[in-house]
Amino acid sequence: MKKLPIGIQTFSKIREEGYIYIDKTEEAFELVNNFTYVFLSRPRRFGKSLFVDTLKELFEGNKKLFEGLYIYDKWNWDEKYPVIKISWAGDLTTLERVEDRAIDIFKTNQRLLGIECENNKNPSSCFNELIQKAYEKYNQKVVILIDEYDKPILDVIENVEQAKINRGFLRNLYSIIKDNDAYIRFAFLTGVSKFSKASIFSGLNMLTDISLNPKYGNICGYTQRDIETSFKDYFVDVDMEKVKRWYNGYNFLKDNVYNPFDILQFISNGLVFDNYWFETGTPSFLIKLLKERRYFLPNFSNIVVDKKLLSSFDVENIDLEVILFQSGYLTIEKVIQTPRSIGYKLKIPNLEVQISLNDYILRYLFNYRESNDIQNQSYDAFYNGELDVIRDNLTTLFSSIPYTNYTNNELKLYEGFYASVVYSYLASLGVDLIGEDVTNKGRIDLTVFVSDKIYIMEFKVDGAKGEALSQIKQKNYAQKYMDRGKDIYLVGIEFSSSERNIVNFEWEKLER
Repeated sequence: MKKLPIGIQTFSKIREEGYIYIDKTEEAFELVNNFTYVFLSRPRRFGKSLFVDTLKELFEGNKKLFEGLYIYDKWNWDEKYPVIKISWAGDLTTLERVEDRAIDIFKTNQRLLGIECENNKNPSSCFNELIQKAYEKYNQKVVILIDEYDKPILDVIENVEQAKINRGFLRNLYSIIKDNDAYIRFAFLTGVSKFSKASIFSGLNMLTDISLNPKYGNICGYTQRDIETSFKDYFVDVDMEKVKRWYNGYNFLKDNVYNPFDILQFISNGLVFDNYWFETGTPSFLIKLLKERRYFLPNFSNIVVDKKLLSSFDVENIDLEVILFQSGYLTIEKVIQTPRSIGYKLKIPNLEVQISLNDYILRYLFNYRESNDIQNQSYDAFYNGELDVIRDNLTTLFSSIPYTNYTNNELKLYEGFYASVVYSYLASLGVDLIGEDVTNKGRIDLTVFVSDKIYIMEFKVDGAKGEALSQIKQKNYAQKYMDRGKDIYLVGIEFSSSERNIVNFEWEKLER
Protein backbone atom coordinates (compact mmCIF):
# COMPACT_ATOMS: atom_id res chain seq x y z
CA MET A 1 0.00 0.00 0.00
CA LYS A 2 1.14 3.51 -0.72
CA LYS A 3 1.89 5.66 2.31
CA LEU A 4 -0.59 8.18 3.70
CA PRO A 5 0.47 11.82 3.14
CA ILE A 6 -0.40 12.91 6.68
CA GLY A 7 0.68 16.49 7.30
CA ILE A 8 2.64 16.63 4.02
CA GLN A 9 1.98 19.65 1.84
CA THR A 10 5.10 19.34 -0.32
CA PHE A 11 4.34 17.95 -3.78
CA SER A 12 7.88 16.75 -4.42
CA LYS A 13 8.02 14.74 -1.20
CA ILE A 14 4.69 13.05 -1.94
CA ARG A 15 5.76 12.10 -5.47
CA GLU A 16 9.34 11.09 -4.73
CA GLU A 17 8.63 9.07 -1.57
CA GLY A 18 5.63 7.06 -2.72
CA TYR A 19 2.74 8.71 -0.88
CA ILE A 20 -0.82 8.62 -2.16
CA TYR A 21 -1.50 11.58 -4.44
CA ILE A 22 -4.92 12.49 -5.79
CA ASP A 23 -4.30 13.94 -9.23
CA LYS A 24 -5.43 17.57 -9.38
CA THR A 25 -3.30 18.49 -12.39
CA GLU A 26 -6.25 18.58 -14.79
CA GLU A 27 -7.68 21.47 -12.77
CA ALA A 28 -4.22 23.05 -12.67
CA PHE A 29 -3.88 22.75 -16.46
CA GLU A 30 -7.27 24.37 -17.02
CA LEU A 31 -6.51 27.20 -14.62
CA VAL A 32 -3.15 28.24 -15.98
CA ASN A 33 -4.34 28.09 -19.57
CA ASN A 34 -7.52 30.10 -19.05
CA PHE A 35 -6.69 32.69 -16.39
CA THR A 36 -3.91 35.00 -15.28
CA TYR A 37 -5.14 36.08 -11.85
CA VAL A 38 -7.06 33.53 -9.78
CA PHE A 39 -8.52 33.38 -6.28
CA LEU A 40 -9.72 30.24 -4.46
CA SER A 41 -11.48 30.11 -1.10
CA ARG A 42 -11.73 26.81 0.80
CA PRO A 43 -11.97 25.88 4.50
CA ARG A 44 -8.80 25.17 6.47
CA ARG A 45 -6.96 21.87 6.01
CA PHE A 46 -8.64 21.23 2.69
CA GLY A 47 -5.54 20.73 0.52
CA LYS A 48 -5.02 24.33 -0.62
CA SER A 49 -1.34 24.38 0.34
CA LEU A 50 -0.58 21.17 -1.57
CA PHE A 51 -2.29 22.56 -4.67
CA VAL A 52 -0.22 25.75 -4.41
CA ASP A 53 2.97 23.70 -4.15
CA THR A 54 1.86 21.60 -7.14
CA LEU A 55 1.60 24.80 -9.19
CA LYS A 56 5.06 25.83 -8.02
CA GLU A 57 6.66 22.59 -9.25
CA LEU A 58 4.71 22.82 -12.50
CA PHE A 59 5.88 26.31 -13.38
CA GLU A 60 9.45 25.51 -12.36
CA GLY A 61 9.34 22.72 -14.91
CA ASN A 62 10.08 19.74 -12.68
CA LYS A 63 8.83 17.26 -15.25
CA LYS A 64 9.84 14.06 -13.48
CA LEU A 65 7.48 14.77 -10.56
CA PHE A 66 4.46 14.75 -12.89
CA GLU A 67 5.13 11.46 -14.65
CA GLY A 68 1.89 9.46 -14.88
CA LEU A 69 -0.33 12.45 -14.07
CA TYR A 70 -2.91 14.09 -16.34
CA ILE A 71 -0.75 17.06 -17.23
CA TYR A 72 2.44 15.16 -18.06
CA ASP A 73 2.05 15.01 -21.85
CA LYS A 74 0.20 18.30 -22.16
CA TRP A 75 2.61 20.79 -20.57
CA ASN A 76 5.49 22.56 -22.31
CA TRP A 77 8.33 21.50 -20.02
CA ASP A 78 10.89 23.57 -21.94
CA GLU A 79 9.40 26.76 -20.50
CA LYS A 80 10.38 27.42 -16.90
CA TYR A 81 9.20 30.39 -14.85
CA PRO A 82 10.59 32.18 -11.79
CA VAL A 83 8.17 31.59 -8.91
CA ILE A 84 7.58 33.86 -5.91
CA LYS A 85 5.77 31.97 -3.17
CA ILE A 86 4.21 33.66 -0.13
CA SER A 87 2.93 31.53 2.74
CA TRP A 88 1.93 33.19 5.99
CA ALA A 89 2.82 31.45 9.25
CA GLY A 90 3.79 32.21 12.83
CA ASP A 91 2.64 34.99 15.16
CA LEU A 92 0.81 37.62 13.11
CA THR A 93 -0.93 39.47 15.94
CA THR A 94 0.73 42.86 15.42
CA LEU A 95 1.61 44.90 12.35
CA GLU A 96 5.31 44.71 13.28
CA ARG A 97 5.18 40.90 13.33
CA VAL A 98 3.34 40.79 10.01
CA GLU A 99 5.94 43.08 8.45
CA ASP A 100 8.80 41.01 9.90
CA ARG A 101 7.25 37.82 8.53
CA ALA A 102 6.81 39.46 5.10
CA ILE A 103 10.47 40.48 5.07
CA ASP A 104 11.52 36.91 5.97
CA ILE A 105 9.32 35.57 3.16
CA PHE A 106 10.90 37.87 0.59
CA LYS A 107 14.43 37.10 1.81
CA THR A 108 13.72 33.40 1.27
CA ASN A 109 12.46 34.11 -2.25
CA GLN A 110 15.54 36.23 -2.99
CA ARG A 111 17.80 33.38 -1.93
CA LEU A 112 15.93 30.79 -4.00
CA LEU A 113 15.87 33.04 -7.09
CA GLY A 114 19.44 34.28 -6.69
CA ILE A 115 18.31 37.89 -6.43
CA GLU A 116 19.14 40.66 -3.96
CA CYS A 117 16.69 43.49 -3.20
CA GLU A 118 18.14 46.87 -2.37
CA ASN A 119 15.30 47.67 0.03
CA ASN A 120 14.80 44.78 2.43
CA LYS A 121 13.17 46.87 5.13
CA ASN A 122 10.00 47.79 3.27
CA PRO A 123 8.00 44.69 2.26
CA SER A 124 6.03 46.38 -0.52
CA SER A 125 9.15 47.88 -2.08
CA CYS A 126 10.98 44.56 -1.82
CA PHE A 127 8.07 42.69 -3.40
CA ASN A 128 7.97 45.15 -6.28
CA GLU A 129 11.72 44.91 -6.79
CA LEU A 130 11.67 41.11 -6.54
CA ILE A 131 9.09 40.78 -9.33
CA GLN A 132 10.94 43.07 -11.70
CA LYS A 133 14.41 41.67 -11.01
CA ALA A 134 13.17 38.09 -11.42
CA TYR A 135 11.70 39.05 -14.79
CA GLU A 136 14.98 40.67 -15.86
CA LYS A 137 17.23 37.84 -14.63
CA TYR A 138 15.29 34.95 -16.14
CA ASN A 139 13.93 36.82 -19.17
CA GLN A 140 10.62 35.24 -18.35
CA LYS A 141 7.40 36.42 -16.76
CA VAL A 142 6.95 35.74 -13.05
CA VAL A 143 4.52 33.40 -11.27
CA ILE A 144 3.17 34.54 -7.88
CA LEU A 145 1.61 32.03 -5.49
CA ILE A 146 0.08 33.23 -2.21
CA ASP A 147 -1.13 30.62 0.28
CA GLU A 148 -3.42 31.66 3.15
CA TYR A 149 -3.44 35.24 1.96
CA ASP A 150 -5.92 36.19 4.73
CA LYS A 151 -4.18 34.59 7.73
CA PRO A 152 -2.81 37.91 9.10
CA ILE A 153 -6.43 39.13 9.30
CA LEU A 154 -8.15 35.98 10.52
CA ASP A 155 -5.56 35.52 13.29
CA VAL A 156 -6.77 38.77 14.88
CA ILE A 157 -10.39 38.77 13.72
CA GLU A 158 -11.68 39.26 17.27
CA ASN A 159 -9.68 42.50 17.50
CA VAL A 160 -11.39 44.58 14.82
CA GLU A 161 -8.95 47.49 14.97
CA GLN A 162 -5.91 45.23 14.61
CA ALA A 163 -7.65 43.27 11.85
CA LYS A 164 -8.19 46.55 9.96
CA ILE A 165 -4.52 47.50 10.41
CA ASN A 166 -3.33 44.13 9.10
CA ARG A 167 -5.85 44.34 6.27
CA GLY A 168 -4.49 47.73 5.24
CA PHE A 169 -0.96 46.33 5.11
CA LEU A 170 -2.04 43.38 2.96
CA ARG A 171 -4.06 45.57 0.63
CA ASN A 172 -0.99 47.70 -0.07
CA LEU A 173 1.24 44.64 -0.43
CA TYR A 174 -1.05 42.75 -2.82
CA SER A 175 -1.68 45.86 -4.93
CA ILE A 176 1.94 45.47 -6.09
CA ILE A 177 0.72 42.54 -8.20
CA LYS A 178 -1.59 44.77 -10.23
CA ASP A 179 1.13 47.38 -10.66
CA ASN A 180 3.40 44.74 -12.22
CA ASP A 181 0.95 43.21 -14.66
CA ALA A 182 3.46 43.44 -17.53
CA TYR A 183 5.87 41.13 -15.68
CA ILE A 184 3.43 38.46 -14.47
CA ARG A 185 2.56 35.15 -16.15
CA PHE A 186 0.18 33.84 -13.48
CA ALA A 187 -0.92 34.71 -9.93
CA PHE A 188 -2.87 32.44 -7.59
CA LEU A 189 -4.19 33.35 -4.14
CA THR A 190 -5.84 30.98 -1.67
CA GLY A 191 -7.47 31.58 1.69
CA VAL A 192 -10.40 30.75 3.89
CA SER A 193 -12.33 33.99 3.40
CA LYS A 194 -13.20 36.09 0.40
CA PHE A 195 -13.04 39.69 1.55
CA SER A 196 -15.24 42.23 -0.15
CA LYS A 197 -13.80 44.24 -3.00
CA ALA A 198 -14.18 47.38 -0.93
CA SER A 199 -11.52 46.14 1.48
CA ILE A 200 -8.55 43.92 0.70
CA PHE A 201 -9.34 43.31 -2.96
CA SER A 202 -9.69 46.94 -3.94
CA GLY A 203 -6.24 46.76 -5.53
CA LEU A 204 -6.86 43.35 -7.09
CA ASN A 205 -10.08 43.83 -9.02
CA MET A 206 -8.70 41.74 -11.89
CA LEU A 207 -8.86 38.51 -9.86
CA THR A 208 -11.12 35.72 -11.12
CA ASP A 209 -12.79 34.02 -8.18
CA ILE A 210 -13.20 30.30 -8.92
CA SER A 211 -14.46 29.39 -5.42
CA LEU A 212 -18.01 28.74 -6.66
CA ASN A 213 -17.21 27.83 -10.24
CA PRO A 214 -18.65 24.31 -10.76
CA LYS A 215 -15.79 23.42 -13.11
CA TYR A 216 -13.39 23.71 -10.19
CA GLY A 217 -15.68 22.37 -7.49
CA ASN A 218 -13.38 19.37 -6.85
CA ILE A 219 -10.10 21.28 -7.00
CA CYS A 220 -9.56 20.47 -3.31
CA GLY A 221 -10.84 17.51 -1.32
CA TYR A 222 -11.34 13.81 -2.00
CA THR A 223 -14.30 12.51 -4.02
CA GLN A 224 -16.06 9.21 -3.33
CA ARG A 225 -14.28 7.79 -6.38
CA ASP A 226 -10.91 8.80 -4.88
CA ILE A 227 -11.75 6.94 -1.69
CA GLU A 228 -12.88 3.82 -3.57
CA THR A 229 -9.80 3.72 -5.82
CA SER A 230 -6.70 5.40 -4.37
CA PHE A 231 -7.59 4.50 -0.77
CA LYS A 232 -9.43 1.22 -1.36
CA ASP A 233 -6.80 -0.93 0.41
CA TYR A 234 -7.34 1.07 3.59
CA PHE A 235 -11.12 0.62 3.60
CA VAL A 236 -11.52 -3.13 3.50
CA ASP A 237 -14.59 -4.22 5.53
CA VAL A 238 -15.36 -0.62 6.53
CA ASP A 239 -18.95 0.65 6.64
CA MET A 240 -18.64 3.16 3.80
CA GLU A 241 -22.10 4.60 4.33
CA LYS A 242 -21.07 5.52 7.86
CA VAL A 243 -17.83 7.03 6.57
CA LYS A 244 -19.89 9.14 4.15
CA ARG A 245 -22.24 10.30 6.87
CA TRP A 246 -19.39 11.25 9.18
CA TYR A 247 -16.96 12.93 6.79
CA ASN A 248 -18.45 13.48 3.32
CA GLY A 249 -20.88 16.23 2.35
CA TYR A 250 -18.81 19.32 1.54
CA ASN A 251 -20.02 20.69 -1.76
CA PHE A 252 -18.70 23.49 -3.97
CA LEU A 253 -21.16 22.99 -6.84
CA LYS A 254 -19.67 19.80 -8.25
CA ASP A 255 -19.35 16.46 -6.39
CA ASN A 256 -19.67 15.96 -2.66
CA VAL A 257 -16.14 15.81 -1.26
CA TYR A 258 -14.34 14.75 1.89
CA ASN A 259 -11.93 16.96 3.78
CA PRO A 260 -8.57 15.20 3.16
CA PHE A 261 -7.46 15.80 6.75
CA ASP A 262 -10.44 13.81 8.07
CA ILE A 263 -9.83 10.80 5.85
CA LEU A 264 -6.11 10.63 6.59
CA GLN A 265 -6.67 10.95 10.33
CA PHE A 266 -9.52 8.44 10.29
CA ILE A 267 -7.31 5.82 8.64
CA SER A 268 -4.23 6.53 10.75
CA ASN A 269 -6.26 6.35 13.97
CA GLY A 270 -7.43 2.82 13.35
CA LEU A 271 -10.69 3.69 11.54
CA VAL A 272 -12.18 5.19 14.69
CA PHE A 273 -14.99 7.69 14.04
CA ASP A 274 -14.08 10.94 15.80
CA ASN A 275 -13.96 14.70 15.24
CA TYR A 276 -10.51 15.04 13.67
CA TRP A 277 -10.92 18.19 11.56
CA PHE A 278 -13.14 20.08 13.99
CA GLU A 279 -10.83 19.77 16.98
CA THR A 280 -7.90 21.34 15.09
CA GLY A 281 -9.56 24.76 15.03
CA THR A 282 -11.56 26.11 17.94
CA PRO A 283 -14.40 28.32 16.63
CA SER A 284 -14.40 30.60 19.69
CA PHE A 285 -15.04 33.65 17.54
CA LEU A 286 -18.14 32.01 16.06
CA ILE A 287 -19.46 31.23 19.53
CA LYS A 288 -18.96 34.85 20.51
CA LEU A 289 -20.98 35.98 17.46
CA LEU A 290 -23.74 33.45 18.15
CA LYS A 291 -23.99 34.76 21.69
CA GLU A 292 -23.94 38.45 20.81
CA ARG A 293 -26.58 38.11 18.12
CA ARG A 294 -28.87 35.67 19.94
CA TYR A 295 -28.73 33.51 16.85
CA PHE A 296 -31.65 31.13 16.39
CA LEU A 297 -29.70 27.88 16.15
CA PRO A 298 -32.42 25.79 14.42
CA ASN A 299 -31.76 28.03 11.40
CA PHE A 300 -28.60 25.99 10.83
CA SER A 301 -30.77 23.43 9.06
CA ASN A 302 -32.56 25.93 6.83
CA ILE A 303 -30.32 28.79 5.67
CA VAL A 304 -30.70 30.38 2.24
CA VAL A 305 -28.28 33.08 1.08
CA ASP A 306 -27.56 34.81 -2.18
CA LYS A 307 -24.38 34.50 -4.22
CA LYS A 308 -23.17 37.98 -3.38
CA LEU A 309 -23.39 37.28 0.33
CA LEU A 310 -21.40 34.04 0.09
CA SER A 311 -18.55 35.65 -1.79
CA SER A 312 -17.86 38.56 0.52
CA PHE A 313 -16.48 39.05 3.99
CA ASP A 314 -16.06 42.35 5.81
CA VAL A 315 -14.13 42.88 9.05
CA GLU A 316 -16.39 45.74 10.15
CA ASN A 317 -19.66 43.94 9.44
CA ILE A 318 -19.25 40.19 9.74
CA ASP A 319 -22.18 38.13 8.51
CA LEU A 320 -22.46 34.96 10.56
CA GLU A 321 -23.73 32.75 7.74
CA VAL A 322 -20.84 33.85 5.53
CA ILE A 323 -18.13 33.02 8.04
CA LEU A 324 -19.82 29.71 8.87
CA PHE A 325 -19.80 28.81 5.16
CA GLN A 326 -16.32 30.02 4.33
CA SER A 327 -14.79 28.33 7.37
CA GLY A 328 -16.47 24.98 6.61
CA TYR A 329 -19.17 24.70 9.27
CA LEU A 330 -21.82 25.07 6.57
CA THR A 331 -21.73 23.96 2.95
CA ILE A 332 -23.96 24.15 -0.13
CA GLU A 333 -26.93 21.78 -0.19
CA LYS A 334 -28.55 23.02 -3.39
CA VAL A 335 -28.73 25.93 -5.80
CA ILE A 336 -31.93 27.96 -5.86
CA GLN A 337 -32.46 29.67 -9.22
CA THR A 338 -34.92 32.55 -9.35
CA PRO A 339 -35.79 34.83 -12.29
CA ARG A 340 -33.65 37.59 -10.78
CA SER A 341 -30.78 35.85 -9.01
CA ILE A 342 -29.07 32.71 -7.78
CA GLY A 343 -29.32 31.63 -4.16
CA TYR A 344 -27.88 28.77 -2.15
CA LYS A 345 -29.45 26.60 0.51
CA LEU A 346 -26.81 25.76 3.10
CA LYS A 347 -26.49 22.84 5.49
CA ILE A 348 -24.10 21.42 8.06
CA PRO A 349 -21.94 19.15 5.88
CA ASN A 350 -21.72 15.96 7.91
CA LEU A 351 -22.05 14.23 11.24
CA GLU A 352 -18.61 15.23 12.48
CA VAL A 353 -19.39 18.94 12.17
CA GLN A 354 -22.96 18.54 13.45
CA ILE A 355 -21.97 16.71 16.63
CA SER A 356 -18.78 18.65 17.30
CA LEU A 357 -20.16 22.13 16.64
CA ASN A 358 -23.21 21.57 18.80
CA ASP A 359 -21.17 19.96 21.57
CA TYR A 360 -19.02 23.07 21.49
CA ILE A 361 -22.04 25.37 21.56
CA LEU A 362 -23.47 23.53 24.57
CA ARG A 363 -20.19 23.79 26.45
CA TYR A 364 -19.18 27.35 25.69
CA LEU A 365 -22.44 29.16 24.94
CA PHE A 366 -24.69 27.41 27.45
CA ASN A 367 -21.94 26.28 29.87
CA TYR A 368 -23.31 22.76 29.79
CA ARG A 369 -21.26 19.56 29.88
CA GLU A 370 -22.74 16.11 29.68
CA SER A 371 -21.16 12.68 29.76
CA ASN A 372 -21.20 10.46 26.69
CA ASP A 373 -23.25 7.92 28.66
CA ILE A 374 -26.14 10.39 29.08
CA GLN A 375 -25.96 11.41 25.42
CA ASN A 376 -26.01 7.78 24.35
CA GLN A 377 -28.99 7.25 26.65
CA SER A 378 -30.82 10.13 24.98
CA TYR A 379 -30.08 8.77 21.51
CA ASP A 380 -31.32 5.33 22.51
CA ALA A 381 -34.47 6.89 23.97
CA PHE A 382 -35.29 8.49 20.60
CA TYR A 383 -34.50 5.23 18.86
CA ASN A 384 -36.90 3.36 21.17
CA GLY A 385 -39.61 6.02 21.50
CA GLU A 386 -38.96 6.49 25.25
CA LEU A 387 -40.00 10.12 25.55
CA ASP A 388 -40.11 10.11 29.34
CA VAL A 389 -36.30 9.71 29.22
CA ILE A 390 -36.04 12.62 26.78
CA ARG A 391 -38.21 14.74 29.09
CA ASP A 392 -36.04 13.98 32.12
CA ASN A 393 -32.76 14.60 30.28
CA LEU A 394 -33.96 17.92 28.82
CA THR A 395 -35.19 19.02 32.24
CA THR A 396 -31.77 18.21 33.69
CA LEU A 397 -30.16 20.11 30.83
CA PHE A 398 -32.05 23.33 31.58
CA SER A 399 -31.53 22.93 35.33
CA SER A 400 -27.78 22.79 34.85
CA ILE A 401 -27.41 25.91 32.68
CA PRO A 402 -26.06 28.82 34.78
CA TYR A 403 -27.96 31.56 32.97
CA THR A 404 -26.46 34.44 34.91
CA ASN A 405 -22.97 33.44 33.89
CA TYR A 406 -23.40 34.45 30.27
CA THR A 407 -26.57 36.37 29.56
CA ASN A 408 -28.65 39.37 30.44
CA ASN A 409 -31.96 39.16 32.23
CA GLU A 410 -34.05 39.45 29.08
CA LEU A 411 -32.73 36.36 27.36
CA LYS A 412 -34.79 33.99 29.48
CA LEU A 413 -37.90 35.61 27.97
CA TYR A 414 -36.65 35.00 24.46
CA GLU A 415 -38.55 32.03 23.01
CA GLY A 416 -35.84 31.28 20.48
CA PHE A 417 -33.39 30.66 23.29
CA TYR A 418 -35.22 27.57 24.51
CA ALA A 419 -35.58 26.19 21.00
CA SER A 420 -31.88 26.85 20.39
CA VAL A 421 -30.84 24.89 23.50
CA VAL A 422 -33.02 21.91 22.54
CA TYR A 423 -31.79 22.04 18.94
CA SER A 424 -28.11 22.07 19.95
CA TYR A 425 -28.62 19.26 22.42
CA LEU A 426 -30.39 17.02 19.91
CA ALA A 427 -27.95 17.90 17.12
CA SER A 428 -25.07 16.94 19.41
CA LEU A 429 -26.58 13.45 19.65
CA GLY A 430 -26.09 12.97 15.92
CA VAL A 431 -29.77 12.68 15.00
CA ASP A 432 -31.20 14.11 11.77
CA LEU A 433 -33.35 17.17 12.34
CA ILE A 434 -34.96 20.13 10.64
CA GLY A 435 -35.51 23.42 12.41
CA GLU A 436 -38.38 25.64 11.32
CA ASP A 437 -39.69 22.79 9.16
CA VAL A 438 -42.08 24.28 6.59
CA THR A 439 -45.48 22.66 5.95
CA ASN A 440 -48.54 23.92 4.08
CA LYS A 441 -50.10 24.67 7.49
CA GLY A 442 -47.19 26.60 9.00
CA ARG A 443 -43.77 25.86 10.48
CA ILE A 444 -42.91 22.97 12.77
CA ASP A 445 -40.44 24.21 15.40
CA LEU A 446 -38.33 21.07 15.19
CA THR A 447 -38.65 17.74 13.36
CA VAL A 448 -36.40 14.87 14.48
CA PHE A 449 -35.73 11.69 12.48
CA VAL A 450 -34.35 8.58 14.19
CA SER A 451 -34.57 5.17 12.50
CA ASP A 452 -38.26 4.39 11.86
CA LYS A 453 -39.54 7.28 13.99
CA ILE A 454 -40.35 10.94 13.34
CA TYR A 455 -40.79 13.41 16.20
CA ILE A 456 -42.70 16.65 15.56
CA MET A 457 -41.91 19.19 18.26
CA GLU A 458 -43.50 22.52 19.18
CA PHE A 459 -42.14 24.91 21.85
CA LYS A 460 -44.04 27.52 23.86
CA VAL A 461 -42.87 29.94 26.56
CA ASP A 462 -45.25 31.19 29.29
CA GLY A 463 -48.31 29.96 27.40
CA ALA A 464 -51.39 28.07 28.46
CA LYS A 465 -50.85 24.48 29.50
CA GLY A 466 -51.29 22.10 26.58
CA GLU A 467 -50.97 24.88 24.00
CA ALA A 468 -47.91 23.41 22.25
CA LEU A 469 -49.34 19.94 21.59
CA SER A 470 -52.70 21.45 20.70
CA GLN A 471 -51.11 23.58 17.98
CA ILE A 472 -49.41 20.56 16.39
CA LYS A 473 -52.76 18.77 16.21
CA GLN A 474 -54.85 21.76 15.14
CA LYS A 475 -52.51 22.62 12.27
CA ASN A 476 -52.07 18.97 11.34
CA TYR A 477 -48.30 19.28 11.08
CA ALA A 478 -47.99 15.49 10.89
CA GLN A 479 -49.71 15.37 7.49
CA LYS A 480 -46.41 16.18 5.78
CA TYR A 481 -44.93 12.89 6.95
CA MET A 482 -47.92 10.54 6.97
CA ASP A 483 -46.83 8.73 3.81
CA ARG A 484 -43.36 7.85 5.14
CA GLY A 485 -44.44 4.59 6.77
CA LYS A 486 -42.83 5.60 10.06
CA ASP A 487 -44.05 6.02 13.62
CA ILE A 488 -44.91 9.69 14.25
CA TYR A 489 -44.78 11.28 17.68
CA LEU A 490 -46.31 14.69 18.44
CA VAL A 491 -44.33 16.40 21.21
CA GLY A 492 -45.37 19.64 22.94
CA ILE A 493 -42.77 21.27 25.20
CA GLU A 494 -43.66 24.30 27.32
CA PHE A 495 -41.25 26.48 29.26
CA SER A 496 -41.60 28.94 32.12
CA SER A 497 -39.38 32.02 31.98
CA SER A 498 -39.62 32.40 35.77
CA GLU A 499 -38.63 28.79 36.48
CA ARG A 500 -36.30 28.76 33.47
CA ASN A 501 -37.18 25.19 32.69
CA ILE A 502 -39.74 22.84 31.19
CA VAL A 503 -43.09 22.99 32.97
CA ASN A 504 -45.10 20.78 30.62
CA PHE A 505 -43.91 18.00 28.36
CA GLU A 506 -46.56 15.88 26.67
CA TRP A 507 -46.74 13.67 23.62
CA GLU A 508 -48.96 11.46 21.52
CA LYS A 509 -48.06 8.66 19.17
CA LEU A 510 -50.02 8.52 15.94
CA GLU A 511 -51.08 5.13 14.71
CA ARG A 512 -49.76 4.17 11.29
